[in-house]
Amino acid sequence: MKNKNKTVWSNRFSKGNSRNFQRIGSSINTDKRLYKEDIFASIIHAQMLVKQRIIPKKDGTKIIKGLKKIEKEIEKNKFKFKEKFEDIHQNIEKRLFEIIGQSAGYLHTARSRNDQVVTDFKIWIKKASLDINDILNSLIKSILKKAEKNIYTVMPGFTHLKNAQPISFAHYLLAYVEMLNRDKKRFLNNIDLIDECPLGSAALAGTSYKIDRQFTAKKLGFKKPTGNSIDAVCDRDFAIDFLSAAATCAMHMSRLAEDFIIFNSEAFNFLKFSDRVLTGSSIMPQKKNPDPAELIRGKTAINYGKLNSMLTIMKGLPISYYKDLQDDKALVFESYDTLKDTLLMANELIYNLNTNKINMKQMAQKGYTTATDFADYLVKKKNFPFREAYATSSKLVNYAEKKKVRLDELSLKEINKFLKKTEIDNIKIFDVVSSMNSKISYGGTASKNVKNMIKKYKKEIR
Repeated sequence: MKNKNKTVWSNRFSKGNSRNFQRIGSSINTDKRLYKEDIFASIIHAQMLVKQRIIPKKDGTKIIKGLKKIEKEIEKNKFKFKEKFEDIHQNIEKRLFEIIGQSAGYLHTARSRNDQVVTDFKIWIKKASLDINDILNSLIKSILKKAEKNIYTVMPGFTHLKNAQPISFAHYLLAYVEMLNRDKKRFLNNIDLIDECPLGSAALAGTSYKIDRQFTAKKLGFKKPTGNSIDAVCDRDFAIDFLSAAATCAMHMSRLAEDFIIFNSEAFNFLKFSDRVLTGSSIMPQKKNPDPAELIRGKTAINYGKLNSMLTIMKGLPISYYKDLQDDKALVFESYDTLKDTLLMANELIYNLNTNKINMKQMAQKGYTTATDFADYLVKKKNFPFREAYATSSKLVNYAEKKKVRLDELSLKEINKFLKKTEIDNIKIFDVVSSMNSKISYGGTASKNVKNMIKKYKKEIR
């Protein structure tokens, strides 16, 4: 073939691209990741062209066989990707010419690289979203297993990083299950929004050929074709939505990692991790560092950066297709890879986590965490208005603080000094386990609630 080493548009130009532009303008090292999607979409496109009698059946058959051969070559690492052909689409088309000859020239009938690439990209993101959700399901299952073993493990709940009220460690873990379930919904919502097929929009105006876009959309797994050819080729909302969902999910994992780093510190000593997820120091022999948690926390910046980059690319683009959009795939691919690694590391941390239940309970007993329980007791049992009960409990805390004792270490006689018209005879209200189990409102930390929520989550994830 005379033109096998030339670009498809070479006839329009008197000179080839400079080497620097060829290198910088090429996206093949990134978008070769789309080879399966590109071949799949090209096969469906060829089938439609034959069905609509736009191209001869014999040429359509050759094209499909050739594309399947190329897919096998790529999978066996026998395909040579070339920068001079810029992207995955031209690399495959050039190889198709080598395999089947001039029949390959029919494949690009009634389509442009503009609708071709966005179709491939949408198919890839749909798969990637489902893949992330599978990993999220695995992580949720790991959290639920750990939660089941810690329903009765009491720890301090924090506000402003100060001891607030006693909670179950399982209840704490289930807070992240809620976050991850919302993350799953974000990815699923994106799949729903993405479910329109751009193929057939061509460069930007549609095509004069009598194509069947309903056939193409259905065969490629989309609900329907896109409604406007201009929007179809320049829409990257689906990429932004994926990057946004990934950034939010990464943020949730960063918060979990931050908690684990704090709880694993000597100051707290709530959690210990097995050596499988720890590293040492090059100078301090005693160190065991929770590096995976720190990597999770750090990698969140990558997910944020990819989202911000995509938004910045899009904000200044006039409508329709521009070369700026070439970088969209690299941003999404790296965000996906980073989030996937983050979730896998988080799963490892959960699996290798052990609780120091004694330290957790001892910490829960500090900071007068049952002061609210005393106020609630006065409201429920002694008919105090809540603000009066709150003030009485505050005075009791001040008294205990001066004596440097916990509330449960005060005698009934000392407590009753703060009550004018009534007395109490129940010291259990200051017990941290009783406090935890008293929070029976739906979504509260009581052990019974936590058990029911674990059952609920397990049913939902099957």
